[in-house]
Amino acid sequence: MKILILINDAPYGTEKAYNGLRLAMAIQKDHPDVQVNIFLMADAVTCGLQNQNTPQGYYNIERMLKSVLAKGGKVKSCGTCADARGIRNLQLAEGIEVSNMAELAQWSIDADKVFTF
Repeated sequence: MKILILINDAPYGTEKAYNGLRLAMAIQKDHPDVQVNIFLMADAVTCGLQNQNTPQGYYNIERMLKSVLAKGGKVKSCGTCADARGIRNLQLAEGIEVSNMAELAQWSIDADKVFTF
């Protein structure tokens, strides 16, 4: 089975990215045979930025994304959205790829289930 999780909100301020990644991590923990794909769009492209420094005891989206990647998940970030926010040239966390709508469309067609946050 393939799961696609679309995240649209910034990493901090709301808990949408946090909850989407919690779901991804729970799926990977309890169902290791399921392929988890995450696509970052709109303000969520900032979720993939490297060197996030959050206060002690506060969740860290970069670490959560790295956990998903370490368990075989794939994470892609919308290049058009990054361009619109002027962050295309900023460093993404290792393993996160800049992508496009054609790849999102293919992931959507291939997915058995799609979740949006």
